[in-house]
Amino acid sequence: MEILNPYLPDIWLHLIGFFLLYYAVTDGADLGVGIWALFSRQPEERRAMMTSIDSIWHGNQTWLVILGGMLFGAFPNFYALLLSAIYIPIIVMLFGLILRGVSFEFHEHSDHKSLWCLIFGLGSLITTLAQGFALGGLLGGLTISEGRFAGSIWEWLSPYGAFIATGVVTGYLMLGANYLIARTTGPLQTKSYRRAMISGLVTLLVSIGVHVWTTTRYAQMSQKWGTDARWPLLLLAVGAAASFLLYFLALKQRRQVAPLLLNGLIILLSFAGLSIGLYPQMIPGVITSALTVREAAASDKTLSFMLVTTAILLPVILSYTFYNYWVFRGKTGQSYQAPDTD
Repeated sequence: MEILNPYLPDIWLHLIGFFLLYYAVTDGADLGVGIWALFSRQPEERRAMMTSIDSIWHGNQTWLVILGGMLFGAFPNFYALLLSAIYIPIIVMLFGLILRGVSFEFHEHSDHKSLWCLIFGLGSLITTLAQGFALGGLLGGLTISEGRFAGSIWEWLSPYGAFIATGVVTGYLMLGANYLIARTTGPLQTKSYRRAMISGLVTLLVSIGVHVWTTTRYAQMSQKWGTDARWPLLLLAVGAAASFLLYFLALKQRRQVAPLLLNGLIILLSFAGLSIGLYPQMIPGVITSALTVREAAASDKTLSFMLVTTAILLPVILSYTFYNYWVFRGKTGQSYQAPDTD
Protein backbone atom coordinates (compact mmCIF):
# COMPACT_ATOMS: atom_id res chain seq x y z
CA MET A 1 0.00 0.00 0.00
CA GLU A 2 2.94 2.34 0.61
CA ILE A 3 3.57 2.59 -3.12
CA LEU A 4 0.11 4.14 -3.47
CA ASN A 5 0.61 6.72 -0.71
CA PRO A 6 1.43 9.67 -3.01
CA TYR A 7 -1.71 8.94 -5.03
CA LEU A 8 -4.15 8.11 -2.21
CA PRO A 9 -5.80 11.56 -2.08
CA ASP A 10 -6.39 11.48 -5.84
CA ILE A 11 -7.67 7.90 -5.70
CA TRP A 12 -10.20 8.94 -3.08
CA LEU A 13 -11.08 12.06 -5.04
CA HIS A 14 -11.96 9.87 -8.03
CA LEU A 15 -13.91 7.40 -5.89
CA ILE A 16 -16.00 10.13 -4.29
CA GLY A 17 -16.48 11.83 -7.64
CA PHE A 18 -17.74 8.58 -9.14
CA PHE A 19 -20.30 7.98 -6.41
CA LEU A 20 -21.35 11.62 -6.44
CA LEU A 21 -22.14 11.19 -10.13
CA TYR A 22 -23.89 7.90 -9.43
CA TYR A 23 -26.08 9.61 -6.86
CA ALA A 24 -26.77 12.61 -9.10
CA VAL A 25 -27.94 10.38 -11.96
CA THR A 26 -30.00 7.88 -9.95
CA ASP A 27 -31.60 10.01 -7.24
CA GLY A 28 -31.58 12.96 -9.63
CA ALA A 29 -33.98 11.00 -11.83
CA ASP A 30 -36.17 10.27 -8.77
CA LEU A 31 -36.21 13.93 -7.79
CA GLY A 32 -36.96 14.95 -11.36
CA VAL A 33 -39.95 12.60 -11.44
CA GLY A 34 -41.16 14.18 -8.20
CA ILE A 35 -40.92 17.71 -9.60
CA TRP A 36 -42.77 16.68 -12.77
CA ALA A 37 -45.55 15.35 -10.53
CA LEU A 38 -46.28 18.96 -9.56
CA PHE A 39 -47.27 19.64 -13.18
CA SER A 40 -49.67 16.69 -13.42
CA ARG A 41 -53.41 17.17 -13.04
CA GLN A 42 -54.51 13.53 -13.27
CA PRO A 43 -54.32 11.49 -10.03
CA GLU A 44 -53.64 8.32 -12.05
CA GLU A 45 -50.69 9.96 -13.76
CA ARG A 46 -49.17 11.10 -10.47
CA ARG A 47 -49.67 7.61 -9.07
CA ALA A 48 -47.89 6.14 -12.10
CA MET A 49 -44.96 8.49 -11.49
CA MET A 50 -44.65 7.48 -7.86
CA THR A 51 -45.02 3.80 -8.74
CA SER A 52 -42.18 4.04 -11.29
CA ILE A 53 -39.64 4.89 -8.57
CA ASP A 54 -41.25 3.12 -5.61
CA SER A 55 -38.76 0.22 -5.60
CA ILE A 56 -35.54 2.23 -5.98
CA TRP A 57 -35.81 5.61 -4.27
CA HIS A 58 -34.81 4.25 -0.84
CA GLY A 59 -31.54 2.84 -2.17
CA ASN A 60 -30.71 5.88 -4.26
CA GLN A 61 -31.03 8.21 -1.26
CA THR A 62 -28.77 5.95 0.79
CA TRP A 63 -25.79 7.00 -1.32
CA LEU A 64 -25.97 10.41 0.34
CA VAL A 65 -25.11 8.76 3.65
CA ILE A 66 -22.25 6.83 2.04
CA LEU A 67 -20.93 9.97 0.39
CA GLY A 68 -21.08 11.84 3.68
CA GLY A 69 -19.12 9.09 5.41
CA MET A 70 -16.52 8.97 2.65
CA LEU A 71 -16.00 12.73 2.74
CA PHE A 72 -15.75 12.79 6.53
CA GLY A 73 -13.14 10.03 6.57
CA ALA A 74 -11.08 10.86 3.47
CA PHE A 75 -11.23 14.66 3.43
CA PRO A 76 -12.05 15.86 6.97
CA ASN A 77 -10.82 19.43 6.39
CA PHE A 78 -12.97 19.76 3.30
CA TYR A 79 -15.94 18.23 5.14
CA ALA A 80 -15.61 20.65 8.07
CA LEU A 81 -15.23 23.77 5.93
CA LEU A 82 -17.98 22.86 3.48
CA LEU A 83 -20.55 21.89 6.11
CA SER A 84 -19.86 25.10 8.02
CA ALA A 85 -20.56 27.13 4.88
CA ILE A 86 -23.64 25.31 3.55
CA TYR A 87 -25.24 24.24 6.82
CA ILE A 88 -28.58 25.84 5.94
CA PRO A 89 -28.98 24.19 2.49
CA ILE A 90 -28.05 20.82 4.00
CA ILE A 91 -30.69 21.14 6.74
CA VAL A 92 -33.29 22.22 4.18
CA MET A 93 -32.34 19.25 2.00
CA LEU A 94 -32.89 16.86 4.91
CA PHE A 95 -36.38 18.28 5.49
CA GLY A 96 -37.10 17.83 1.79
CA LEU A 97 -35.97 14.20 1.95
CA ILE A 98 -38.16 13.63 5.00
CA LEU A 99 -41.17 15.03 3.15
CA ARG A 100 -40.52 12.68 0.24
CA GLY A 101 -40.21 9.64 2.49
CA VAL A 102 -43.31 10.48 4.49
CA SER A 103 -45.34 11.12 1.32
CA PHE A 104 -44.53 7.65 -0.03
CA GLU A 105 -45.49 5.91 3.18
CA PHE A 106 -48.76 7.81 3.70
CA HIS A 107 -49.86 7.94 0.07
CA GLU A 108 -50.78 4.26 -0.17
CA HIS A 109 -53.03 4.28 2.90
CA SER A 110 -54.46 7.78 2.88
CA ASP A 111 -57.88 8.88 1.68
CA HIS A 112 -56.29 12.17 0.56
CA LYS A 113 -53.83 10.90 -2.02
CA SER A 114 -53.69 14.22 -3.89
CA LEU A 115 -52.33 15.90 -0.76
CA TRP A 116 -49.49 13.39 -0.39
CA CYS A 117 -48.70 13.58 -4.10
CA LEU A 118 -48.36 17.34 -3.68
CA ILE A 119 -46.06 16.85 -0.67
CA PHE A 120 -44.06 14.34 -2.72
CA GLY A 121 -43.53 16.94 -5.44
CA LEU A 122 -42.75 19.78 -3.03
CA GLY A 123 -40.29 17.61 -1.11
CA SER A 124 -38.53 16.76 -4.37
CA LEU A 125 -38.35 20.42 -5.40
CA ILE A 126 -37.08 21.55 -2.00
CA THR A 127 -34.41 18.84 -1.99
CA THR A 128 -33.28 19.74 -5.50
CA LEU A 129 -33.05 23.47 -4.80
CA ALA A 130 -31.12 22.81 -1.58
CA GLN A 131 -28.63 20.59 -3.41
CA GLY A 132 -28.28 23.21 -6.14
CA PHE A 133 -27.52 26.02 -3.70
CA ALA A 134 -25.11 23.75 -1.80
CA LEU A 135 -23.24 23.03 -5.03
CA GLY A 136 -23.35 26.72 -5.93
CA GLY A 137 -21.92 27.60 -2.53
CA LEU A 138 -19.01 25.20 -3.08
CA LEU A 139 -18.25 26.21 -6.67
CA GLY A 140 -18.68 29.87 -5.76
CA GLY A 141 -15.71 29.65 -3.40
CA LEU A 142 -15.65 29.87 0.39
CA THR A 143 -14.11 32.53 2.61
CA ILE A 144 -11.33 30.70 4.46
CA SER A 145 -9.09 32.26 7.10
CA GLU A 146 -6.39 30.33 8.97
CA GLY A 147 -7.92 27.03 7.94
CA ARG A 148 -11.43 27.93 9.11
CA PHE A 149 -14.56 29.13 7.42
CA ALA A 150 -14.77 32.87 8.00
CA GLY A 151 -17.69 33.84 5.78
CA SER A 152 -21.38 34.44 6.36
CA ILE A 153 -23.85 31.60 6.81
CA TRP A 154 -25.65 33.13 3.81
CA GLU A 155 -22.59 33.09 1.56
CA TRP A 156 -24.13 30.34 -0.56
CA LEU A 157 -27.06 32.64 -1.41
CA SER A 158 -25.65 34.55 -4.38
CA PRO A 159 -26.52 35.14 -8.06
CA TYR A 160 -23.91 32.53 -9.02
CA GLY A 161 -25.36 30.04 -6.53
CA ALA A 162 -28.89 30.69 -7.81
CA PHE A 163 -27.73 30.06 -11.38
CA ILE A 164 -26.11 26.77 -10.34
CA ALA A 165 -29.34 25.80 -8.52
CA THR A 166 -31.31 26.53 -11.70
CA GLY A 167 -29.00 24.20 -13.58
CA VAL A 168 -29.52 21.42 -11.02
CA VAL A 169 -33.32 21.79 -11.26
CA THR A 170 -33.35 21.68 -15.06
CA GLY A 171 -30.85 18.81 -15.05
CA TYR A 172 -32.99 16.74 -12.68
CA LEU A 173 -36.10 17.54 -14.73
CA MET A 174 -34.25 16.26 -17.78
CA LEU A 175 -33.28 13.06 -15.95
CA GLY A 176 -36.81 12.58 -14.60
CA ALA A 177 -38.40 12.93 -18.02
CA ASN A 178 -35.95 10.44 -19.56
CA TYR A 179 -36.51 8.00 -16.72
CA LEU A 180 -40.27 8.15 -17.30
CA ILE A 181 -39.70 7.52 -21.01
CA ALA A 182 -37.86 4.32 -20.12
CA ARG A 183 -40.31 3.16 -17.45
CA THR A 184 -43.79 4.14 -18.66
CA THR A 185 -46.06 3.81 -21.69
CA GLY A 186 -49.02 5.62 -23.21
CA PRO A 187 -49.87 9.30 -22.67
CA LEU A 188 -47.37 9.73 -19.83
CA GLN A 189 -44.52 8.51 -22.01
CA THR A 190 -45.65 10.82 -24.84
CA LYS A 191 -45.64 13.79 -22.46
CA SER A 192 -42.23 12.77 -21.20
CA TYR A 193 -40.73 12.92 -24.70
CA ARG A 194 -41.82 16.56 -25.03
CA ARG A 195 -40.68 17.38 -21.51
CA ALA A 196 -37.30 15.71 -22.11
CA MET A 197 -36.81 17.82 -25.23
CA ILE A 198 -37.71 21.11 -23.53
CA SER A 199 -35.76 20.44 -20.33
CA GLY A 200 -32.81 19.23 -22.42
CA LEU A 201 -32.68 22.48 -24.39
CA VAL A 202 -32.87 24.57 -21.21
CA THR A 203 -30.22 22.41 -19.52
CA LEU A 204 -27.92 22.84 -22.52
CA LEU A 205 -28.17 26.63 -22.31
CA VAL A 206 -27.70 26.68 -18.54
CA SER A 207 -24.75 24.27 -18.74
CA ILE A 208 -22.98 26.52 -21.23
CA GLY A 209 -23.63 29.49 -18.94
CA VAL A 210 -22.28 27.64 -15.89
CA HIS A 211 -19.06 26.62 -17.64
CA VAL A 212 -18.48 30.10 -19.07
CA TRP A 213 -19.26 31.85 -15.77
CA THR A 214 -17.06 29.47 -13.75
CA THR A 215 -14.18 29.72 -16.22
CA THR A 216 -14.22 33.52 -16.13
CA ARG A 217 -14.65 33.48 -12.34
CA TYR A 218 -11.43 31.57 -11.66
CA ALA A 219 -8.15 32.53 -13.28
CA GLN A 220 -6.70 29.01 -12.95
CA MET A 221 -9.51 27.62 -15.12
CA SER A 222 -9.08 30.14 -17.91
CA GLN A 223 -5.29 29.78 -17.76
CA LYS A 224 -5.54 26.01 -18.35
CA TRP A 225 -6.83 26.70 -21.86
CA GLY A 226 -3.34 28.04 -22.60
CA THR A 227 -1.57 24.90 -21.35
CA ASP A 228 -1.53 21.22 -22.30
CA ALA A 229 -4.64 20.80 -20.13
CA ARG A 230 -6.67 22.43 -22.93
CA TRP A 231 -6.66 19.20 -24.92
CA PRO A 232 -8.63 17.07 -22.42
CA LEU A 233 -10.88 20.07 -21.76
CA LEU A 234 -11.50 20.48 -25.49
CA LEU A 235 -12.10 16.75 -25.90
CA LEU A 236 -14.65 16.79 -23.07
CA ALA A 237 -16.41 19.84 -24.54
CA VAL A 238 -16.65 18.19 -27.97
CA GLY A 239 -17.86 14.97 -26.35
CA ALA A 240 -20.56 16.82 -24.41
CA ALA A 241 -21.72 18.66 -27.55
CA ALA A 242 -21.86 15.40 -29.52
CA SER A 243 -23.76 13.71 -26.68
CA PHE A 244 -26.35 16.48 -26.70
CA LEU A 245 -26.81 16.11 -30.46
CA LEU A 246 -27.23 12.34 -30.13
CA TYR A 247 -29.61 12.92 -27.23
CA PHE A 248 -31.95 15.14 -29.23
CA LEU A 249 -31.74 12.73 -32.16
CA ALA A 250 -32.69 9.81 -29.88
CA LEU A 251 -35.73 11.74 -28.64
CA LYS A 252 -36.77 12.54 -32.20
CA GLN A 253 -36.48 8.85 -33.10
CA ARG A 254 -38.55 7.93 -30.03
CA ARG A 255 -35.84 5.77 -28.48
CA GLN A 256 -36.78 4.63 -24.97
CA VAL A 257 -33.50 3.88 -23.19
CA ALA A 258 -30.89 5.80 -25.20
CA PRO A 259 -31.98 9.27 -23.97
CA LEU A 260 -31.45 8.26 -20.34
CA LEU A 261 -28.03 6.74 -21.08
CA LEU A 262 -26.95 9.79 -23.07
CA ASN A 263 -28.24 12.01 -20.28
CA GLY A 264 -25.92 10.23 -17.86
CA LEU A 265 -23.01 10.61 -20.30
CA ILE A 266 -23.67 14.36 -20.60
CA ILE A 267 -23.54 14.71 -16.81
CA LEU A 268 -20.29 12.72 -16.66
CA LEU A 269 -18.56 14.83 -19.34
CA SER A 270 -19.77 18.12 -17.86
CA PHE A 271 -18.67 17.15 -14.35
CA ALA A 272 -15.27 15.99 -15.64
CA GLY A 273 -14.75 19.31 -17.44
CA LEU A 274 -15.42 21.36 -14.31
CA SER A 275 -13.29 19.04 -12.17
CA ILE A 276 -10.27 19.21 -14.47
CA GLY A 277 -10.62 22.97 -14.65
CA LEU A 278 -10.59 23.36 -10.87
CA TYR A 279 -8.07 20.61 -9.99
CA PRO A 280 -6.11 20.45 -7.67
CA GLN A 281 -8.44 22.72 -5.72
CA MET A 282 -11.29 21.09 -3.81
CA ILE A 283 -12.58 24.44 -2.57
CA PRO A 284 -11.82 27.15 -5.12
CA GLY A 285 -10.80 30.58 -3.95
CA VAL A 286 -11.79 33.93 -5.45
CA ILE A 287 -10.42 36.32 -2.83
CA THR A 288 -9.03 34.04 -0.14
CA SER A 289 -6.73 31.07 -0.63
CA ALA A 290 -8.12 27.82 -1.97
CA LEU A 291 -8.03 24.36 -0.38
CA THR A 292 -6.17 21.75 -2.44
CA VAL A 293 -6.78 18.02 -2.54
CA ARG A 294 -3.67 17.21 -0.52
CA GLU A 295 -4.45 19.86 2.12
CA ALA A 296 -7.99 18.53 2.53
CA ALA A 297 -7.00 14.86 2.75
CA ALA A 298 -6.68 12.73 5.86
CA SER A 299 -3.45 10.92 6.77
CA ASP A 300 -2.13 8.21 4.47
CA LYS A 301 -2.85 5.54 7.09
CA THR A 302 -6.48 6.58 7.30
CA LEU A 303 -6.85 6.67 3.52
CA SER A 304 -5.18 3.25 3.20
CA PHE A 305 -7.43 1.66 5.83
CA MET A 306 -10.54 3.16 4.22
CA LEU A 307 -9.45 1.96 0.78
CA VAL A 308 -9.08 -1.66 1.95
CA THR A 309 -12.45 -1.54 3.71
CA THR A 310 -14.12 0.00 0.68
CA ALA A 311 -12.61 -2.63 -1.63
CA ILE A 312 -14.29 -5.32 0.51
CA LEU A 313 -17.69 -3.73 1.12
CA LEU A 314 -18.30 -1.83 -2.09
CA PRO A 315 -18.72 -4.84 -4.41
CA VAL A 316 -21.36 -6.21 -2.02
CA ILE A 317 -23.29 -2.93 -2.02
CA LEU A 318 -23.07 -2.55 -5.80
CA SER A 319 -24.10 -6.17 -6.37
CA TYR A 320 -27.23 -5.71 -4.27
CA THR A 321 -28.01 -2.40 -5.98
CA PHE A 322 -27.76 -3.83 -9.49
CA TYR A 323 -29.76 -6.89 -8.46
CA ASN A 324 -32.51 -4.61 -7.20
CA TYR A 325 -32.56 -2.74 -10.52
CA TRP A 326 -32.65 -6.05 -12.40
CA VAL A 327 -35.57 -7.44 -10.40
CA PHE A 328 -37.67 -4.31 -10.90
CA ARG A 329 -36.62 -3.66 -14.51
CA GLY A 330 -39.10 -3.01 -17.28
CA LYS A 331 -42.22 -0.88 -17.49
CA THR A 332 -44.15 0.13 -14.41
CA GLY A 333 -47.33 -1.83 -13.85
CA GLN A 334 -49.35 1.33 -13.23
CA SER A 335 -51.17 2.52 -16.36
CA TYR A 336 -54.06 4.79 -17.20
CA GLN A 337 -55.98 6.18 -20.17
CA ALA A 338 -56.06 9.87 -19.43
CA PRO A 339 -56.25 12.38 -22.29
CA ASP A 340 -52.92 13.74 -23.53
CA THR A 341 -53.24 17.38 -22.56
CA ASP A 342 -49.84 18.67 -21.55
